[in-house]
Amino acid sequence: MLRLRPYKACDAAKIVSWTGDETAFRKWCADRFESWPITAEDLNRHYDALADSDSFYEMTAFDETGAVGHLIMRFTDERKTILRFGFVIVDDKKRRKGCGKGMLQLAIRYAFDMLKAEKITLGVFENNEPAYRCYLAVGFRETTTAQTEYYHIGNEAWKCLELELERPA
Repeated sequence: MLRLRPYKACDAAKIVSWTGDETAFRKWCADRFESWPITAEDLNRHYDALADSDSFYEMTAFDETGAVGHLIMRFTDERKTILRFGFVIVDDKKRRKGCGKGMLQLAIRYAFDMLKAEKITLGVFENNEPAYRCYLAVGFRETTTAQTEYYHIGNEAWKCLELELERPA
């Protein structure tokens, strides 16, 4: 049975092991870390810098085998109505088995029921088709923005698609 809990520093080693090669790593974190590969200490340092915020939540999905997924949630507005998902990742061995969808469904329920968010947003690179399909499968829909965002990864420009999910009526 898949469950969601707050992130623990001891989760970091497993999470960074899922980031794969540099392309997969950048699809996961965009430009949030300067260098690849990162270590468990790098991830914990990144989260420690945000520890005093009451708008930032790191979460780990787990089952009977241990940690299987991870994501962060952060409010992007002062009223705390819009929550953004990021750093969404699932253990390679658990992909295509429903873990990603299950983790997102748990996070969505937590965001709406516990954190009282009105809307959830996220960004996904256009070249990350499996993640894009997973987000659509749990209810996210593509939205338009005033300006298309591109990230320069290596010698390429990656288009970031903006998705959102509104609280059900």
